[in-house]
Amino acid sequence: MAITRWDPFSELLSLQDEFNKVFNDKLSKRYSGEGISQNTVAPVVDIYEDENKLTIEAELPGLSQKNIDVKVENNTLIIKGEKKFEKEDKKDNYHRIERFYGTFQRSFLLPETVDSEKIKAEYKNGVLDISIPKKPEVKPKQVKIEVK
Repeated sequence: MAITRWDPFSELLSLQDEFNKVFNDKLSKRYSGEGISQNTVAPVVDIYEDENKLTIEAELPGLSQKNIDVKVENNTLIIKGEKKFEKEDKKDNYHRIERFYGTFQRSFLLPETVDSEKIKAEYKNGVLDISIPKKPEVKPKQVKIEVK
């Protein structure tokens, strides 16, 4: 029987290699367009803030306004929608369908500094613009310093 030296780190490195294989495989498929499922797609958003409000802009191309739902529930802003696959043409020779069809949902936890009762949403040219005003008492105030 041969005596071999046990290296505890070799097992960890082997495990790390296995994890890398799994994640690299999944990520390469996701970004190459292979294996994308309907559940992985959600609208991309830009969120920015000024002294009066927070603004969320979500890209929702190809949707009609009636298929978009925006609501606030338990201090969370929820954007839901559905894009239906309407195959009216008689083309059965599709080679690839990459555009997303189905339902989606995005949620955003709102800070305590906003007035969730006065949220406004507008949909134009495939972009949903949500304006979330800040509470008046939260806005910064300028304090004048007197010199004596």
